[in-house]
Amino acid sequence: MFLEISNIRKSYGEGESRTEVLKGIDLSIEKGEICVLLGPSGSGKSTLLNIIGGIDGADDGYIAINGEKTADMKERALTRYRRKHLGYIFQMYNLIPNLNIKENVEVGAYLSDKPLDTDEILRTLGLYEHRHKLPSQLSGGQQQRTAIGRAIVKNPDILLCDEPTGALDYTTSKEILTLIEDVNRKYGSTIIMVTHNAAFADMADRVVKLRDGQIRKNTVNTVKKSAAELDW
Repeated sequence: MFLEISNIRKSYGEGESRTEVLKGIDLSIEKGEICVLLGPSGSGKSTLLNIIGGIDGADDGYIAINGEKTADMKERALTRYRRKHLGYIFQMYNLIPNLNIKENVEVGAYLSDKPLDTDEILRTLGLYEHRHKLPSQLSGGQQQRTAIGRAIVKNPDILLCDEPTGALDYTTSKEILTLIEDVNRKYGSTIIMVTHNAAFADMADRVVKLRDGQIRKNTVNTVKKSAAELDW
């Protein structure tokens, strides 16, 4: 088993204002899978993604990648775990405004022991001819491609995507989903993507539906659609 998520519980607040966000999540994800976490706002999907990513800690339970448990790690080991295993793509691009596109992607390479070739990534993402431009000179879709490049140049085992197309129009969203699909196929990265868009489920190997902090459904797609075939 590649990624094991066992009895994850998470609450916020104290006393009467305490809110239970995750109520005992159990989930296994195989290496190389595209897993979509689906659910309405407040279902706990982004909180779960942040706990998998070591950005937030669980109150109970554990996350293990290849048997390494995050709960057993001190802060320095957790930082190393994030660097070694994880790439992050958020709805907001979080690019460094005074670095050009190639330099923004290289930031990810510096965090890795086994980075991929930056120029190859830029070509894969259709950004090579824009590599000397600043983020402000690019469209939203191109900036999101740059953020994807920064995440995948690390050659991470797991790519965590939190509403990666949330700020983009329909056509650009499909382009970004196609790129994520290509990354999965080309580099073998396991993809975990949070979305409220049910159409995205059709491109996934595994679809996990959350509601009120619990998994309501965990299904494996026997027939997948390509990202280009999705419609919503």
